Amino acid sequence: MSATSLPFRSFVDDILDSLGAAPAHEALVHQGRRITAGQLRDLVHRLAHALRAQGLGRGQTVTLLSGNLPEALAARYAANLVGCQVNHLYNKLSADAQAAIVRDVETQALIVDPAYAEQAAEVIARAPVPHVLTLGISKLGTDLLELAAAESAEPISGLARPGDICSIRHTGGTIGHPKGICTSFERAGRMPRTPRGEEAALPRQLVATTLAHGAGLIADHLLAEGGTVVLLEDFDPGQVLAAIERERITHLYLLPPLLYRLMDHPDAGRTDTSSLRQLMYGGCQASPARIADAIRRFGPVFLQGYGQTESGSISVLGPQDHDPDRPERLRSAGRVLDGVEVAIRDPDGHDLPHGEHGEICVRSQHVMQGYWKQPELTAEVLRDGWLHTGDVGFLDNEGYLTIVDRIKDMIVVVGGHVYTTELEDLLNSHPQVLQSAVFGVPDSDRMEQVHAVVVRAPEAEVDADELRAMVRKQRGAMYEPARITFAEQLPLTDTGKPNKKLLRTRAAQA
Repeated sequence: MSATSLPFRSFVDDILDSLGAAPAHEALVHQGRRITAGQLRDLVHRLAHALRAQGLGRGQTVTLLSGNLPEALAARYAANLVGCQVNHLYNKLSADAQAAIVRDVETQALIVDPAYAEQAAEVIARAPVPHVLTLGISKLGTDLLELAAAESAEPISGLARPGDICSIRHTGGTIGHPKGICTSFERAGRMPRTPRGEEAALPRQLVATTLAHGAGLIADHLLAEGGTVVLLEDFDPGQVLAAIERERITHLYLLPPLLYRLMDHPDAGRTDTSSLRQLMYGGCQASPARIADAIRRFGPVFLQGYGQTESGSISVLGPQDHDPDRPERLRSAGRVLDGVEVAIRDPDGHDLPHGEHGEICVRSQHVMQGYWKQPELTAEVLRDGWLHTGDVGFLDNEGYLTIVDRIKDMIVVVGGHVYTTELEDLLNSHPQVLQSAVFGVPDSDRMEQVHAVVVRAPEAEVDADELRAMVRKQRGAMYEPARITFAEQLPLTDTGKPNKKLLRTRAAQA
């Protein structure tokens, strides 16, 4: 058989090959259950046979509504294996928002975690689907696990083609017409297996955020490497610390606000976290001052990843650049990855020299196909093979990329622009400030005013006047917030980012 006639193999085939190479190895841990690689591999194949028996296959959409269940991960692999495109809902969205997505992606089968049966009932009342399948016993629909138990574990060769859509991922907090980001199997890439070494050296990843977001993609890589994935249902800093010590976790991914909560927890100083080899963070802007604190707390294990669902990974700030005494380096998002091209461009599309602020534009083989059923929006952000990210940033002379702001978050004031992340970094540098969020709110004349919500350290006494004076002294009157309020903690989106949309709405109402 010639190379050109070989069947197409996707990342799911790579994961299944790795699981089959060491079937007795512990692959998943969830609430006391320990699932071997062989058991997970067999479950994926049984689920794939069951989905095919329901008439599901290539080009159809399977939507997941679940917590961090092992069976949900297996169902995603099974659906991809038979050629379906998978949409994994953020489980904390409202039923209205979830129904809008279910309807928009033309869902053929909704696979439901029984813990979310009540929510799913509201969704399908608004957006009926042909098949409702549950991952366990429920009155809501047909038990997919029961169907799978009656099927063979005989391997199925992947039925997808390179250009078929693998996943449709939606931006958090969708309002109105959903913005679904389509990634093909080809662009999702392959996952070459890492040669297996000593069992103790294999990675053990803790998933403490939803599998529907970045943690799910990292879990794919860990399983392909022959590692173990430990699943928590949600982020709780005390439970995360306990799991790190109990399960000897080596790898952890958190968004910066969750990392801050982890290191501020009273158990952080008395928990054994020496097993950690990599603590990856990303997804939103991080505070250099707080990351420096985290390095001192957990050691030289940090790696920052910058990217978007639309673009894939763009740059990485490695452990060697995480020096707590060099906050200017911690402010950057690291060096651009091999195989990725980055250009900084002005509004007219002209490339800008090093050091000048402009929109970050990216070209690589991992850029999305486009937005689901939104060709005009796709054409707006994908031009001549380049993705326009909507992020403002610059490249320095050493090739480090720094993200300054989202274009939509940048505050236009009399005299210029206020970059919200720069002001947040300054506020966070105060010794009595743990975290802050900066955003613009229009006044009665429709001019934007700078607002800040600040989380103070325990027993801190710093007030708004002191913080405003610090900003005025270091950055000038243009950056001085018109209003500073204080909160116990910042509200977060479903994916763990500071919810500036909610903060902006509250400020406008106030």
